[in-house]
Amino acid sequence: MIPKIYRLSENEVKKVLRFRKPFFAYGFIANILPNKIGHNRFGVVFSGKHTRTSIARNFYRRRLYDSVADICITGSNDIVFVPKKGKTFHHKSVEDIAGFDKDMGFLKKLVKK
Repeated sequence: MIPKIYRLSENEVKKVLRFRKPFFAYGFIANILPNKIGHNRFGVVFSGKHTRTSIARNFYRRRLYDSVADICITGSNDIVFVPKKGKTFHHKSVEDIAGFDKDMGFLKKLVKK
């Protein structure tokens, strides 16, 4: 997990989703909005349609925060990750975990630029 200063609150997530610039990966959309704070802040939106249980939601949320921990101080953006429609994740499925990691790697490269 990343420290709280690098995470977005619910109101900040709504603001980013309203005034965003989207970047697309295979299964995710990264919505980016510049900020004046001096470091990146991250949020993720998983609905009940994407992850059926709270265990899976927490698993993927923690996995996302762990994967973006190294780019927290490299930019000055608010970034919200949203799965594409119809994409489902299960925390015990090796294919879902591999696909998730592939998408996060691709989006991290886009965000670094």
